[in-house]
Amino acid sequence: MMKKLKLDLPLMLIVLLSAFLNAFNIWKDEYVNTYYTMTVGSMMQSFHNFFFASLDSAGSVTVDKPPVTFWIQTLSAELFGLHGWSVILPQALAGVGSVLLLYFLIKPSFGTTAARLSALAMATTPIAVAVSRTNNIDSMLVFTLLLATYFLFRSIKKQSVWSLIGAFAIVGVAFNMKMLQAYMILPAFYLFYLLASNVNWKKKIGFLGSATAVLLAISLSWALVVDLTPEDQRPYVGSSDTNSVMELAFGYNGLSRLTGEENGGGGATQGLTNAPDQGTAQQGPPQTGQDGTGVAPPTDTDGAQGQPNGQGPPGDQAQAGGQGQQGNLAQAQGNRFGTGEEGPLRLFQSELSGQASWLLPFVIISSIGLLIGSRLRNLTMKQMETMFWLAWLIPVAIFFSIAGFFHQYYLIMLAPPIAAIFGAGAVQLFELFRNDESSWKSWLLPLSIGLTALFQWYIISPYDDVIGAGWSIAVLVLGMASVLLLVLIKQRNLLLSSSMTVVMLLTLLIGPMYWATTPIVYGGNSALPEAGPAVQTTRDGVAAMTSTSIGAPTQAQNTGGTPGEVDTEIDDKTLAFLKEQNTGETYLFATSSYQVAAPYVIDENESVITTGGFSGNDPVYSVEEFQELVSSGDVRYFLLSEQGMRGGNSEIAEWIVANGEEVPEEEWLSTSSNDQKGLNQRGGSATLYELTPSQGGNSNEL
Repeated sequence: MMKKLKLDLPLMLIVLLSAFLNAFNIWKDEYVNTYYTMTVGSMMQSFHNFFFASLDSAGSVTVDKPPVTFWIQTLSAELFGLHGWSVILPQALAGVGSVLLLYFLIKPSFGTTAARLSALAMATTPIAVAVSRTNNIDSMLVFTLLLATYFLFRSIKKQSVWSLIGAFAIVGVAFNMKMLQAYMILPAFYLFYLLASNVNWKKKIGFLGSATAVLLAISLSWALVVDLTPEDQRPYVGSSDTNSVMELAFGYNGLSRLTGEENGGGGATQGLTNAPDQGTAQQGPPQTGQDGTGVAPPTDTDGAQGQPNGQGPPGDQAQAGGQGQQGNLAQAQGNRFGTGEEGPLRLFQSELSGQASWLLPFVIISSIGLLIGSRLRNLTMKQMETMFWLAWLIPVAIFFSIAGFFHQYYLIMLAPPIAAIFGAGAVQLFELFRNDESSWKSWLLPLSIGLTALFQWYIISPYDDVIGAGWSIAVLVLGMASVLLLVLIKQRNLLLSSSMTVVMLLTLLIGPMYWATTPIVYGGNSALPEAGPAVQTTRDGVAAMTSTSIGAPTQAQNTGGTPGEVDTEIDDKTLAFLKEQNTGETYLFATSSYQVAAPYVIDENESVITTGGFSGNDPVYSVEEFQELVSSGDVRYFLLSEQGMRGGNSEIAEWIVANGEEVPEEEWLSTSSNDQKGLNQRGGSATLYELTPSQGGNSNEL
C-alpha cells in the first residue's frame, strides 16, 4: 500500500508567507530593472536575439550575463505578455521553491522541526525577499543551486552516480545564469561527496572526475558557441573587453569582482563608471551630515557623476586604480555600493548586517554543537551535512569579506547555509540543553540566543528614529528574557519543552521578518535590491530625480521604479513622428543609450538599435559599420544624448553630428517633455538627427 502523505500545515503557512513576501504588489513595478526587461523585450523579437540574449532589436550587443534566466523570463513574457510582473514572476516562484527545497534537504537528517525552522529562516531572509521581487538573476541562481544540492544528497542516499552527475550538470546550468558565482558552492560539493560516499577512493575520484567533466561541458557550452560564431554573425559580448564570453566570465564577471577592478567595454578601464547593475545603494543606517536627509547623493546609472559620501569623482578613482592603487579602488567600490570596508567583520558591519547576517551568531555557536564529537572516520550523516553547509557558508563569507566589488543583493548566496544551520542547530542545541545537564554544552543554547539578540539589537537600534525604538527594545528584551528563562530552568532542573524553545527561537526572526517586509512597505529598488528602513530614506532622498532621456520623465515610485536608475517613458509625439516618417527602415531609430530605447522596445515592441551596451562604452559598431546600416536603409533616425558623446561611441556621435540633419524639437518632441526639462537633467540634452542613405557612404568626420 502507498504510504499516506501527511499535510504539513506549518510548512504550508511558511510557503504562503514566502509567496506573499515575494509576490505581493509586484504588478505595480512597470519596468523593474530596465536593462534586463529591455533584453527580454528584444529577445521576444527573434530567435537570434533569444539565443544570444541580445540587449537590442538588431542583435547588436548582448546583456552582460549568460542567457538561461533571461530565457525563462522571456518564456514567461511570451505566456503572460511583457510586463514588470511577468519578468519578476519566475524569480518570485524561485524564491518560494528555495524555501521548499531547503525544507526537504533538512528534514531527512534533522527532523521536521529543524526543517520548518530552516524554511522559515530562508523565507524571511531580507535580501532573499528583496531579490525575489525583481528580475535580477540571483533568486533563480540560488534555487538552481539548491536543486543541485538535492541531487547531490540523493546521490549519497541512493548510491547513484547518475544523481551525482545530475547535481554537477545543474551547477553547469547555474553557471549559465551568473557565471562564476555558481561555482562558489563547489567546495561544499566536493567535500561532501568525498566524506559521505561509501565507494573506495579510486571510484570517488573517478566519479567526481566524470561529474566535473559534465559540469565544465555544460558550463562552457553557450560561451563556446558564441565565441566560435563569427563576430559579424552575432552580437558584441556586452561589457567584455575582447568581445568574448570566456573573457567576460573569468574577467569582468569573475576575477574583477574580487579585485574591485571594473574593466568592461572595449578594453577601456571604467573604474567606478561601469556598474552593470544600476542604481544607488544606501550606505547603511541613516547618518547625519548628508544634506540633512540621511541619504547619499544619487548617481547616474552609468556612474557618470561623483560617487556618494564625498568619495570624489569616479574618474579620479579609476585613474588611481589604473596606477596600481587597487586597494583604494576596491574601498571606493565598497563605499559606493554600500558594502562596507573589507575585513573579517565585514558581514557584521552596519552596511551589510541587515541583509543576511541576522542569525550568524546563532549559526556560529550552533555549528559547535552540531560538530561536537566529530571523528573523521566515524562521521554521522548529520555531521557530514553540517560540514556541507559550512563548506558552502565559509568560502562565500570569506569572498564577501575581501571582495573589492559586489552589490548587497549578492548576499543571497549566504541565505541557504545560514537558514539550514539555524534550523538544524536549533534542534541540536535544544537536545544538548535538555540532556547534558551538567555539561558546558548545555549552555550553548542560552548563549546563542543571547548573543544573537544583542547582535540584532545592534542592527536595528540605529534606525530607532526612523521606525521607533520599540522594535530594537522588543528584540533585546525578548532575547534576554529567553536567556533568563533558560537559566532558571537549568538551575531548578525543570523540563524545557520543544514548543517553548520554538517560541524563543521565533523571537530571533522578528527583526529579519520586519526587514523582509520593507520592500513591500516602502517599495523596492529593482536594480540594486536591498531591504531595511534605509530603503525608505533612500527613496525619500531621490524621489524627485527624473529621467535623462526621451519622453515624459518618471519619478521613482514607492511601489516600483528605481532610485538611482534612469527611468523613461514614451513621448507620444516622438513615437508618432518616428512611425510616420518610417518609409520601410528596419529600425524605428538608433541610440547609444539603452535607457532611451527601453520603453519603445518594452511598451511598443518597436525595433530599436542601441550602439553602446550597458555603459554606452561597448564598441558595438565602428563608424564604417554604422554607415553601412544607414546606407542600406536600415536606420534613418538617431536620438543622440550627451551620454552618447562619451566613451566608445563618441566617434559615431561625431560622425552623426557632422553628417546628419538635426530635426527641430517642435516637430518631434512634446511640449510637456520640454516643460519638464527631462532632456536637460543629469544626462544632458538630446537631439534627433535624420540620416539618409547617401550620407551612409559619406566618411566625413569632425
